[in-house]
Amino acid sequence: MPRAKLVALPSLVLTIALSLTLAACSSEPETTTKTETVGDAIGADAAGGGMATDKTIADNIAASSIHTSLAAALTQAGLAQTLSGAGPFTLFAPTDAAFTQVPPVTRDGWMRPAQQSVLAGVLNYHVVPGKLTAADLGAQIDAAGGQVTLQTADGQELMARKSGDSILLTSASGNKAIVTQADVEQANGVVHVIDAVLLPRM
Repeated sequence: MPRAKLVALPSLVLTIALSLTLAACSSEPETTTKTETVGDAIGADAAGGGMATDKTIADNIAASSIHTSLAAALTQAGLAQTLSGAGPFTLFAPTDAAFTQVPPVTRDGWMRPAQQSVLAGVLNYHVVPGKLTAADLGAQIDAAGGQVTLQTADGQELMARKSGDSILLTSASGNKAIVTQADVEQANGVVHVIDAVLLPRM
């Protein structure tokens, strides 16, 4: 399966930025329940043409009313073009509400041109090469004995396991996110909506 070449992670600057973010995000509880309002919003987007199966991940994220922060970040990091490519890709897509959990000073810092590589590193951590549906993830989790290790586009590890009816993701730095809406089909892969910004580790 072809792998897209995405921007590589930086070193010291990312460590500093992520250390600020961890304080706000690392305590995400594992018992987070499925958010019906998020699911409803995505469903409304899909029905209204915001998430169309014949459009790319980049196009659909740009049109989604609950992913405005992610869309802006993908553009700023120079990754929108990558996610417009053939793929396939699996994107774990944090909502606007997820981005509000990140301290404003960190969010604002990520969006500065000088921090483009830092932002790209964070976003790359949300992309897994290939198309993994919820059923695929569930099967891999079961086959691995309850937890599977995914390799993200930046080469880091992302853990996935079941939490009730949902899939729980644990980042390399220890913070957690729940898949609140799975299997939003795209022309070049699939999007799973998540409730937190995942943080890679240096």
